[in-house]
Amino acid sequence: MATWDEVHRIAMAMPEAVERSPRDWRVKGKGFVCERPLRKADLLELGADAPDGPILGARVADVGVKEALLADDPEVYFTTSHFDGYAMILARLDKIDVDELEELIIESWLVQAPKRLAKTYLDGHAAGS
Repeated sequence: MATWDEVHRIAMAMPEAVERSPRDWRVKGKGFVCERPLRKADLLELGADAPDGPILGARVADVGVKEALLADDPEVYFTTSHFDGYAMILARLDKIDVDELEELIIESWLVQAPKRLAKTYLDGHAAGS
């Protein structure tokens, strides 16, 4: 079970990450993870399946990655029609473990970071492995 403190710690450890406003993390002006409370339309759409805990929105590489996450772990990942065709996944923060959260945030950062910055990050982590 993850917390916003862990999201903050992981997101801010990424190169050139900034927290634009509470719970909205960006790299070079592009959002990679954020708090995404459910809106009225989301609640109506999800009905009894609507989570009541904290929700993290995360950018993913493409809709195929999103669909794979949805299929792999529907207890953690979900979406709404608002995000149809959009490469963003919603995650129940109180259901995701910290290791998976870290992987999600890093992948999300890599999607949004400029190519050179992402390459430098990956090169540094490959050397440290």
